[in-house]
Amino acid sequence: MITVTQALEQLFSIAPNTGVEDVPLLDASGRVLAKSVQARREQPPFAASAMDGYAVQEASPGDILTVIGESAAGHRFEGAVAAGEAVRIFTGAPVPEGANRVVIQEDVQRNGDTITIGDNLDTNVYIRPSGGDFHIGDSVAAPRLLDPQDVALLASMNIAQVPVARKPVIALISTGDELVMPGDTPGPDQIIASNTFGLHALMRNLGAEPRLLPIARDNEASLKTVISLAEDADLIVTIGGASVGDHDLVASVTSGMGLDRAFHKVAMRPGKPLMSGRLGETMMIGLPGNPVSAMVCGHIFVAPVVRAMMGLPAVPAPRQIAPLGAAVSRNGPREHYMRARLRDGELQPFGRQDSSLLSILGEANALIVRPVDSPALDVGEQVEFISI
Repeated sequence: MITVTQALEQLFSIAPNTGVEDVPLLDASGRVLAKSVQARREQPPFAASAMDGYAVQEASPGDILTVIGESAAGHRFEGAVAAGEAVRIFTGAPVPEGANRVVIQEDVQRNGDTITIGDNLDTNVYIRPSGGDFHIGDSVAAPRLLDPQDVALLASMNIAQVPVARKPVIALISTGDELVMPGDTPGPDQIIASNTFGLHALMRNLGAEPRLLPIARDNEASLKTVISLAEDADLIVTIGGASVGDHDLVASVTSGMGLDRAFHKVAMRPGKPLMSGRLGETMMIGLPGNPVSAMVCGHIFVAPVVRAMMGLPAVPAPRQIAPLGAAVSRNGPREHYMRARLRDGELQPFGRQDSSLLSILGEANALIVRPVDSPALDVGEQVEFISI
C-alpha cells in the first residue's frame, strides 16, 4: 500500500491537460481562465466625477461662480472651465477640461445660472482619475477560477471571448450485479446505485462534464462494453470491483485491456481498495464500492485531479484547523478521514464511522484527518479537517 500523499503525487503525474477553448463572456463564470488576458481600455477611460455637483477650476467658501453648462454620463461638456465658472456634473460623467475638482451639490446654493460655495466646503476633489481602476494592458493572470466578480471585471476590460480550460469529460461507471438505477424496482438481493450520482454532482460542481454510463455487470464482457463507451472521456472513474474478491473484476479486466497501472491500494480509511493508471490516452481511477468510501475518495483524490486537469494548481484538498468538540480514540496504521459536523467553530465527529452509512455522510460537512498512528485526543485539541 502507498500513502495518500504518494497516491496524489502519482495521480497528478498522469492527469491530462484538457486544452483551451474560447467561450462567450456570459458563459465564463465557473470556468478556469487558461490564458492571461489584458485590458483593452482604461477604466475609467476619462477623469470622471465621483459625485453629483459642480466641476470647477477652484473654489473657496463664499465664491460665486457662473454655471456654463452640464456634463452627464454619456454626454460630456465639450468646452473648458475657466476661473469663476462651473459646470453642473453628475456621477460618472467626464470632468470638463480645466476643472480640477468637483464641489458636491450639498456644498453650494444655486440661484439661476450662479452658485455660491457654502461655508462647509471640504477638501475632497471627488474626481476619479483616468485609469484609476486599471490601464490598457493590465492583466488578469491565469490560471484562475472565474467567479461573477471576475466576469464583471473582464466585461469592463472589453473582453468578450474568454480563453478557458475545456471542461474535462468524466465517465462514471458503477459496477455490480447488485445495482439498479434510482426509480427501478430492485430485486430481493439488489440495492440502488448511489455513488455515481453523488460523484456526478461533485464533478459538475467542480466545473467538469460528468457522464453517467450504464451499470457494468459482474462479467468481463459487460465491463469491457461499458468501458468502451468512454473512449472520448478524459477520465474514467469506476466505482466498485477494485478490490481482490472473486467478483471484483476491474483490475484484471482493465489490465487485459492495456491499463498502465500507477498504483493499487492506499493506506487510508475509508477507501483502501483504490487503483489508478492510464488506459491508452485516458486516465482511469478505480474507486471502492462502499458508498462513503467512494464519496470520500471523490473529495480526496478525484476532485484535486479534476482541478489539476483544468489547469489549477495540483494540490491536495485544502485543510483547515479547528478544535474537537468530542474526544477521539487512537488511530491505527491507515490515515483516517472521519465524518464530522463543524458547528459553532467545533468539530463534532460522528460516533458511527462505518463506510456504508450514507446518512451519516449526509449530515457531515467536514472530514477530520487523523494521521497514521495518531494518539487519542481530548475535547478542545486542534485537528486538521477538510470541508465537504
